[in-house]
Amino acid sequence: MAQDGILPFSDAAVADTDDGAHQAVTETTVSGEIMRIVFESDDGQYVVLRLLTSSNRELTLVGPMHGMLEGQDIEARGRWETHSRHGRQFRVTQYRALLPSSEKGIRRYLASGLIPGIGPKLADRIVERFGTDALNVLDHYPKRLTDIPGLGKKRVDMINKAWKEHSRQRDTYIFLQGLGLGPSYCAKIFNAYGAGAAETVRRNPYQLATDIHGIGFTMADRIARELGINPESPVRLAAGIVYALQKLAEDGHACYPRTKLTAYPAELLQVDAAAAKIGLQQAIIDGRVVEEAASPALPEQFVYSFRLHAAEASLAQSIQRLLACPVRADTADIRLSGQEYELLNAKQKHAVRGAFQSWISIITGGPGVGKTTVTGRIVNTARRLGRRVFLAAPTGRAAKRMTESCGTAAKTIHRMLKWDPRKRSFVYGADRPVPCDVLILDEVSMLDIELASQLFAAIKTGTHVVLVGDRDQLPSVGPGAVLNDLIACGRIPVTHLTEIYRQAEGSRIVRNAHAINRGDFPDLRTPPRDITADFYWIEQEEAEQVEQIIARLVTKRIPQRFRFNPMTDIQVLAPMNRGSCGTLALNSLLQQRLNPGPAPEFRVGERILRINDRIMQTVNNYDKGVFNGELGQIIHVDAKRKTFKVMFDEGTVDYDWNEADQVRLAYAVTVHKAQGSEFPVVILPVLTRHFVMLQRNLIYTGMTRARRLLIMIGTRKALAIAVRNDKPAFRYTGLAARLSRDRDTL
Repeated sequence: MAQDGILPFSDAAVADTDDGAHQAVTETTVSGEIMRIVFESDDGQYVVLRLLTSSNRELTLVGPMHGMLEGQDIEARGRWETHSRHGRQFRVTQYRALLPSSEKGIRRYLASGLIPGIGPKLADRIVERFGTDALNVLDHYPKRLTDIPGLGKKRVDMINKAWKEHSRQRDTYIFLQGLGLGPSYCAKIFNAYGAGAAETVRRNPYQLATDIHGIGFTMADRIARELGINPESPVRLAAGIVYALQKLAEDGHACYPRTKLTAYPAELLQVDAAAAKIGLQQAIIDGRVVEEAASPALPEQFVYSFRLHAAEASLAQSIQRLLACPVRADTADIRLSGQEYELLNAKQKHAVRGAFQSWISIITGGPGVGKTTVTGRIVNTARRLGRRVFLAAPTGRAAKRMTESCGTAAKTIHRMLKWDPRKRSFVYGADRPVPCDVLILDEVSMLDIELASQLFAAIKTGTHVVLVGDRDQLPSVGPGAVLNDLIACGRIPVTHLTEIYRQAEGSRIVRNAHAINRGDFPDLRTPPRDITADFYWIEQEEAEQVEQIIARLVTKRIPQRFRFNPMTDIQVLAPMNRGSCGTLALNSLLQQRLNPGPAPEFRVGERILRINDRIMQTVNNYDKGVFNGELGQIIHVDAKRKTFKVMFDEGTVDYDWNEADQVRLAYAVTVHKAQGSEFPVVILPVLTRHFVMLQRNLIYTGMTRARRLLIMIGTRKALAIAVRNDKPAFRYTGLAARLSRDRDTL
């Protein structure tokens, strides 16, 4: 028998224990009236409130319950726990708001300021007149409000209009919260669909994954289960195919063979292969995925998401267009002269000539082989020929490095293309190409298929395009393998620089990076104490000890011995986000040591962000002009306006607190996220617990991010595993085949 508003559930929830094992935890529901909001974090993801049950028992509820009001009734599902300081409390996992039922609750509810025109005094008068029937009067008989002395028709009409608008939103919120959605998602859905939100969600909850930022297939699928949608419904199966392709794109695949595709979504959706095939066919009919027919160039049938198919086809067309133009006679036999060219080796001279003898050329090579020097010579040659030169790179730091080395302003690709927030598109594109004669792009290994498609569409025919990058580094974070595909297609001249410059020969960073890239074990010997070297190895197996060593290195040892600024010069790179020595744990530790406060700060779920914190942007925000992977520092926090300001290399950007999910702490970042950037100092842990990420190109990429000092911490065993693992994850793409000589049409 249910008592005190506590209703037992017959099923059991699964909770994670500290050691990663699972134990069954019975969930219950509690219900009652909210007496007091004790605490609410800035983003509403952590709320503490006092609840009064129907039998006058007071309970403490904690969890994500943003938007709750004193006086409101609530039904919450969760589990009991005992806090070391605050005692027994109820941890909420799901909840739904209910209209208050008592006079006291209705009075608090109406007095909360939720309805424009109703304040505490008028709330008292409404409840005194209508009692517990007050909300029913507002819903169905608003004209009866004129029975209250002092309320005229004009004010009653205003209250009635506000109440109706609130009621539509309230009913939608109650429906959505009943599906387990939090207030922030309710607000996004209501803003997107308006009064028809409930009907839209009932009809096709999977549409949420397309339209609402932050809602993916997994959440939409849970909502669909709450609505009773059949697991083998075509709408679910088709959405599952799209989801499977999204997951594959996260692994770098631009497409996937049809013969292999049904097995993966069948596993994700927990259906049989026949059902997955139905979903694939439905997704093709809906136009959400595209099937590329087999051909001499593409011997298999490949399936693409609509977006990636359009991007790859457009990129191939743009490159074919550039390659089809005859090379100008005045540069076909360009001659190099002068002392700056005599210092170049034969391959470097070939790279400079090749930049003008073909419309597209590629220069690749490892650290210290003179890619930057060659880029500078190409810039000088272009100027001598009277050509207009643009320099660009995928990240702000890479662009800044190009500017410093070439003496010519470089921009990020996004900023070069110029985003127009009103038109929601780039200013430069197929109809308005970038106004240059020579375009040099650095760190091309970072270029994914979608950004490459937008970039090449904006390059006018007759522009010399020089692509510079290290093909042995990690591929782009986004889908595709653009640099490797352009090399593999056989249509574009490639210069692979291998000779290490004399200035770099003394660098142990350079020598060891090349050794690892060849598959050789690096030289880990400790240099003599009287020599200031640029590479150090620290042997340590215990992850917890590695974390503490990193903290001491960042805060004391490196600043004291080498005079580097820990807040601006030292970057910790980790192979993974989670676990010991992952970026999450390291960021928490380093924030405590480097920026502990007290300082203006605010909470984002379990995270704390405060002024002076180092952060990284994690998504492209075209409206703000800041892009995935850009590093910055919080320089202002405004608690009253609930805003914060971040200084990036390209300038300052303002955020609301509810946009804080776009950034994360960046005292430590993954090696993938550090692509395209160089740092004065890099600390790189290499442990066997990172086994799934221990690949040669990952360690090589991490090492080559260090400009002046590299410290690696871990075990020789883990490093040996990485050196031997020269099989980076294969990526399915069709770009090389589309560009091959055998393919006549796209």
